[in-house]
Amino acid sequence: MGKLRASSAFWIAECLGLAVRDSSLSPLQHALHASRHFLLFAFIFSVLVNILMLTGPLFMLQVYDRVLGSRSEETLVALLVLVLGLYTLMWLLDFSRSRLLARFGARLQTALDDRVFETQLTQPKHTSRSPSASRDLEAIQGYYASPAMPAIMDAPFTPFFIAVIFIFHPWLGWFALAGGLILIAITTVNQLFSSKRVADAQQMTEAAHRFADNARRASELIRSQGMLRPVTARFMKHRVAALTDNMNAVDWTGAFSTFTKAFRLSLQSLVLALGAWLVLRGEITAGAMIAASILLGRALAPIEQIIGRWPQVARARQARAALTALLDETQDPVARTRLPKPEGRLEAKGITVTTGPGAPPILYNVSFAIEPGEALGVIGRSGSGKTTIAKSILGLVEANIGEVRLGGALIGHYSAEDLGSYVGYLPQDPMLITGTIAENISRMALEPDSDAVVTAAQKAKAHELILSLPDGYETRVEDNQIGLSGGQRQRIALARALYGDPVLLVLDEPNSALDQEGSEALNAAIRTMKEEGRSVVIMTHRPVAISECDRLMVVENGQVKALGPRDEIIKSMMKNASDIQRAVGGGSAK
Repeated sequence: MGKLRASSAFWIAECLGLAVRDSSLSPLQHALHASRHFLLFAFIFSVLVNILMLTGPLFMLQVYDRVLGSRSEETLVALLVLVLGLYTLMWLLDFSRSRLLARFGARLQTALDDRVFETQLTQPKHTSRSPSASRDLEAIQGYYASPAMPAIMDAPFTPFFIAVIFIFHPWLGWFALAGGLILIAITTVNQLFSSKRVADAQQMTEAAHRFADNARRASELIRSQGMLRPVTARFMKHRVAALTDNMNAVDWTGAFSTFTKAFRLSLQSLVLALGAWLVLRGEITAGAMIAASILLGRALAPIEQIIGRWPQVARARQARAALTALLDETQDPVARTRLPKPEGRLEAKGITVTTGPGAPPILYNVSFAIEPGEALGVIGRSGSGKTTIAKSILGLVEANIGEVRLGGALIGHYSAEDLGSYVGYLPQDPMLITGTIAENISRMALEPDSDAVVTAAQKAKAHELILSLPDGYETRVEDNQIGLSGGQRQRIALARALYGDPVLLVLDEPNSALDQEGSEALNAAIRTMKEEGRSVVIMTHRPVAISECDRLMVVENGQVKALGPRDEIIKSMMKNASDIQRAVGGGSAK
């Protein structure tokens, strides 16, 4: 409950403009500040709504003590018209408050949606937080649009209504105060017993979502390998665990919520009975008795609503903490001077990459250079470090030691957008993103350049392939599935890498799924790049992929074992292989 009071105090301070904005605020708090005027007006409307809540009790007081005593129909009509007008005003104010809070949540989500999405894409190391970050933001937005937030804004007015009950009679006031304190105690106990259960249920639900997403991506493998039943059984195990935890949390919060409702109704009946006894003793009027009962119900209603909505409140608090931690750990990109388009000259000096202190290096002291118009083939066994070299060139992996330069400038000195336009990349898995073929080739540009798209497809020898599709370049890709073979997807992905005339082309196992025609198209694209004075880096272990390479670099266990002209490296490798064969053969003969 202390955390709840602190949270309420923070929102009230925000509404009144008392919270100081400084550089220490988190990105989430900055987004909250940007729309705090919505909370300010919502708080003002809350004050007016709660004052207008006195309409019913005062009307009852006047009817019992004034109208019935005077038997004046004119007074009754006048009071009724006034009450209906006040209730209409209260409805408009309450409706406006709910709209303001909903729009505050919507503006908050809009302000952070792009940043959260980009963080999920650029911070893969946050595996425990990133996947659910968007859902965390939606939970916060839903919290502001739900009845929970108005209840929290109404809760500070509970002492005001109890104070009014004291005016009728001190005994009624003390009774109402005792009932309110008991409900606050119940709320505190609810928070202590329910918060962890709600958090555990949310974690299990997220685990089930992650397993389901992973299984959907591997659906073809699951069907082809007869894994459908065991995978479904594992999914059900996750779901049952999540459902069990959710039911446990719902049972606890439901128990507190229903008890609170019954307790509040009992208090209203008890205060009515106490009031009737005071009426019999002539200490208060019948109108005061009825008004005190109504006021007590209104005073305790926000606490009851908070307890009933506690899972949503707890989920929003958990989401806010997780989202704040994620955004605080994400550094804002440094604004840099935009550099001119570089030449295709690539230099890597002493690159060393490790996974952590004491861990063996993935790459160790890797150095090489490529001049414009040159193609370098990086060959080695699987797991030798070829893909890590490719990711180091692209800035996807940060070297612990060493540097990578493109056109003389460190790759870190280019913005991500500029570097992406200067470097074309074909990964091992040629994934296509939901959209049209043209949008995929144009790297998901909102307004694809049709000429550039077709040119890139022609360079990749994918133009005829695309035209053979039902809707040509407008054929839609849904979840990477459009009925294309791996080789066809790879050629479309190659067209994407060639889009925009990059100065450097990085190909990671580019012909792993290509047939003879596809391999010829790949070699033709590499020749074109070299003729245009651009450079190419090819990571491969297939001989056909190095036919267009000018130099070869042999990588073994993350280190460069050989680097030089292609033919010399091939001869050296063949000689070594012959020597080993002879040695083995000689040993056998003996």
